[in-house]
Amino acid sequence: MKGVRPNLTGSKSVHNVSSSSVEFSGSSSLGFGLTARQTSLASLNEDDCIGFANLPEQVHRKAVKRGFDFTLMVVGESGLGKSTLISSMFFNNDLYKDRAVPGAVERLEKTVELEKRYLEIEERGVKLRLTVVDTPGFNDSLDSSQCWKLIEEYIYQQFDQYFKDESGLNRRNIKDNRVHCCLYFISPYGRGLRPIDVQFMLRLHNKVNIVPVVAKADTLTQLELQKIKTRILDEIERYKIRIYELPQLDSDEDEDYIRKDQELKSAVPFAVVGSNAIVEVNGKKVKGRVYPWGIVEVENPIHSDFTKLRQFLVSTHMQDLKDVTRDIHYENFRANYIQEHMTTGSDQSDQADGGNVRTEADRLLLQREMELQKMQEMLKKMQAQLAVAKGPEASDMTKIL
Repeated sequence: MKGVRPNLTGSKSVHNVSSSSVEFSGSSSLGFGLTARQTSLASLNEDDCIGFANLPEQVHRKAVKRGFDFTLMVVGESGLGKSTLISSMFFNNDLYKDRAVPGAVERLEKTVELEKRYLEIEERGVKLRLTVVDTPGFNDSLDSSQCWKLIEEYIYQQFDQYFKDESGLNRRNIKDNRVHCCLYFISPYGRGLRPIDVQFMLRLHNKVNIVPVVAKADTLTQLELQKIKTRILDEIERYKIRIYELPQLDSDEDEDYIRKDQELKSAVPFAVVGSNAIVEVNGKKVKGRVYPWGIVEVENPIHSDFTKLRQFLVSTHMQDLKDVTRDIHYENFRANYIQEHMTTGSDQSDQADGGNVRTEADRLLLQREMELQKMQEMLKKMQAQLAVAKGPEASDMTKIL
């Protein structure tokens, strides 16, 4: 993995926005709910069973009780429908109700900011704590050559903080704020990837799972949409950009699941339409956009890949996105971090006070050693005082201790 380590500076452009809570039941389902497996014990002879077949149920109960965390980042210039898509996807129209749309003059001078919004969702007893990291101001100013830098620093900061927490004394309640997925919105007017798109993805593809999304798909015909998808994939391969790839399935998987997986793979990059407006189509109320020539339905697979994107992001591949973040992106950061600090430390001579502390783990180990030395010194003083006060008998006792 190639990448340049960014300058880690505390940014004042990260804003925390008030959280929301949503509960789903019945048909309003996102798809992350887990249904407990009903095992019939009546047909089993307990004498013939060891009992480890119930281990999945134990894991299921603990996971449901603990809940799940997921961090989603959305990146793209203003006006591509990022906020609308997220609101439509998670059934929350109030998530961006306080968002002020900047004017043309403000956009020219605006720099990239990071806004964090929190959403707690419950579906069939399963809780999801969702963090959405938005990037208003991306590619809006006249000079956008460095607009990716703040985003790269933020992702690095989350890795760095997780590494410190993991090396600390209290590892039971580590909060995972690492970015698990980055939806990168591509403008439909560019007819492919623009230089800023290529630059951003090349800078970030070894730090986060990038999922390309073609915004405002209703502005393109079916033929134009197919051409732009093919061109984007060709340019991703030409520039050797590593986007998130759906994992290969085992040969013994269910045929229906294999078919759905193939549909998701063929839909990349996802062409989406977002809308919070409710319209009526053939007596049925749906989310859509009304035009003079007809109605575009958000959840109609013929009109948009919205349902496929939501299925991929929530129902089928949320855990794999977290696994790839942990096993590949974070492990690469961790290995580079340790190697860099060890290389830097090997060029310096050790100091008389025990050497230069190079990592958080080294600092904690040194702190423990110092505490142990203090306890040993205090014990020696107590033994000496006891020997003086009690005479030879106490001296013999201190030798035994």
